[in-house]
Amino acid sequence: MLMIVSMGAFAIADTLVKLSTTIISPAQVLFFLIGGALIIYATMAKIQHKKLLDSRAFSPILLLRYSAEVAGMIGMVMALANVPISMVGAITQASPMLATIGAVLFLNESVGWRRWCSIVIGFSGVLLIVQPGSIHFDASVGWAFLAMAALAFRDLTTRLTPPDISSISLATFTMAAATPVTIAWVLLNGESLIPANANWLLILPMVVIGAMGYFLLILSIRLTEVSVVMPFRYSRIIFLLIFGILVFDEKPGVLMLIGAALIIASGSYMMWREHYVKTTGSVRRTPD
Repeated sequence: MLMIVSMGAFAIADTLVKLSTTIISPAQVLFFLIGGALIIYATMAKIQHKKLLDSRAFSPILLLRYSAEVAGMIGMVMALANVPISMVGAITQASPMLATIGAVLFLNESVGWRRWCSIVIGFSGVLLIVQPGSIHFDASVGWAFLAMAALAFRDLTTRLTPPDISSISLATFTMAAATPVTIAWVLLNGESLIPANANWLLILPMVVIGAMGYFLLILSIRLTEVSVVMPFRYSRIIFLLIFGILVFDEKPGVLMLIGAALIIASGSYMMWREHYVKTTGSVRRTPD
């Protein structure tokens, strides 16, 4: 339930981001998101007596993670500003499949033929949604692919971060690293950090709900096994399809719905299969 509520919160935040980009620039939206999250996470870390001064915050693996997080956020905000929200949600939710491929290539993890088939089916769903080569193809969808790739790389680097660094401290370090980047982006555009036409009725809920979604995500993962709760992250696609229809009058076609269903089904199966292999023995003992 916590994971589903988390994905619902993220979907609401995504909707508010898309609405905000019609009033202020994507750079300004990202500044508010990251700056607000930094204040919230730092406050939570202080209340929980977590370390906010740690020399390991500048370790190479964490610097890589920060870079991936920033790239993912930029891609996500730009995609939401230019691409239908339901399409953005479906494409970016394919990031666990890309992370699995990265784990095979860079972390020497073993993946059997069943999960490889699941990955192929999942990316077939992405192709159905994007429809490259058709008259409906929009080059702006590249921002969603940037977000997907960056989030997959972030997930990979997260596996290599020191386990004794708390999640809230890690989130604070990430937002602190991202803040100068967003400030530079806004200023290079010749824009104001606090625009006069900012709609605070959109911005404040966007920041708070997005931060709440991230916190609930962490909480849900820590309460039980990852393989149990992670399939429910695909509920975000369903939420975004609903918000796309109700808020933005989007009309997802049959190919879009089939593609989203393939991503949900293949991703959920891949996570279940990973859990099955781990609980019944190694890949060598249990054919995958």
